[in-house]
Amino acid sequence: MEAAERTKTEPTEAIHLCVLVHGLWGNPDHLAYIASALRDKYPDDQLHVLIAKSNSGNFTYDGIETGAERVTHEIEESIADLERDGSKIKKISMLGYSLGGLVARYSIGLLHSNGWLDRLEPINFTTFASPHLGVRTPILGYQSHLWNSFGSHTLSMSGKQLFGDDTFRDTGRPILCVLADPSSIFMQALSRFKHRTLYANIINDRSAPYYTTFITKIDPYIDLNSININYVRGYAPTIIDPANPVSLKPEAPPPTLLGQIAGTGQTLLNNAPFYAAMSLLVPIGATAYLVNAGIQSVRSQNRIKLHESGQAGVGLGNYRIPLMIENARSAVGGTFASMNSSNSEYHAAGTDVTSDSCSNSSLDFHDEEVTNGRISSTDLKRTPSAQPKFPALKLSSDQIEMIENLDKAGFKKYAVHIQEVRHTHAAIVVRMKQRRFDEGKVVIKHWLDEEFEI
Repeated sequence: MEAAERTKTEPTEAIHLCVLVHGLWGNPDHLAYIASALRDKYPDDQLHVLIAKSNSGNFTYDGIETGAERVTHEIEESIADLERDGSKIKKISMLGYSLGGLVARYSIGLLHSNGWLDRLEPINFTTFASPHLGVRTPILGYQSHLWNSFGSHTLSMSGKQLFGDDTFRDTGRPILCVLADPSSIFMQALSRFKHRTLYANIINDRSAPYYTTFITKIDPYIDLNSININYVRGYAPTIIDPANPVSLKPEAPPPTLLGQIAGTGQTLLNNAPFYAAMSLLVPIGATAYLVNAGIQSVRSQNRIKLHESGQAGVGLGNYRIPLMIENARSAVGGTFASMNSSNSEYHAAGTDVTSDSCSNSSLDFHDEEVTNGRISSTDLKRTPSAQPKFPALKLSSDQIEMIENLDKAGFKKYAVHIQEVRHTHAAIVVRMKQRRFDEGKVVIKHWLDEEFEI
């Protein structure tokens, strides 16, 4: 807890406050390595670091809006404490990990509405493995439908919001759609930051897969055997070159039947211990999870009721502001323009999709959809210029619209290739002091040396 407790500082010359927001089921210790790395590079006379702690543990069940109001209250209290001690804060940066990235996007909208982004210069906004498009799987099939329904109903309000099953306030739309609406205070706030950066795992992120953390319609990393990956010089083999991420390997002759059988047998043999352990642990773990999820959902609903009634220590008067700039104009006399956004149900990513987050690199996509989450080298198209094309994922129209809107915000995107562990979601921020998470230190070093501005 030392990292969380170092939010009160003695008066210094530092004018920059960096706020770190953890993810689902998280606590301040999950971001202790990032906080330590920031303090090692920028001592207290250059930077104040606040690790938000008001959403620790099961409080993350309570939804993006409730979590963001808590964090915003914490930020305002921290600034008041620092200034009371003689510091003068003039700059602010925000970092969100996992669900914390969505909480941070909501929080900066509240800060902007309350005038903080006019008083403070917004510098860095960064997310690590944050599900900007939610976590509803785009893969078809009954297993995916079961997962989408199961997850939505076991994480209280946060679950509904992450799976897009909520209706946010009086908008008639999911909160993630509102967060990405160009006419919202949240996108207006995001545009104020000097640097907008995200990092996304390409494999083995069981909590937040690549398409949602990278904000993209395609996934060129589904079949790593068919591609060569290009890395940023000095950060190989972890940080992928955003200008030239992949190239296709030469087409190999198809394996013989005997080779296919041998390969399949070796794969099953290698994975046998893992599957054996899962066959024993999953039934026990699932039962325990469902029981705990039911208990925590009830507790979460009670906390939300207290929060909504103003009895949880956070005054809501400053935070329940108009969400859309068009409405805010009449409330505060602003001059922001507004834009409409559609909200139809589902459609395929087809010929009407003309751009992609990878369009400024060697990546492209074609209209054939990925329906089972697997592609082979024969699915990848080679153009006359040898530029690889990849199938578009079957995302909802809401998700496609979010991609288009968020891409206009100008995120600088880095794909991350962590290879030594299965649990890359934890490794990307070095969530625990374990050697197996050392690849995440490369990610944090890249962010600090190449992207973070003091």
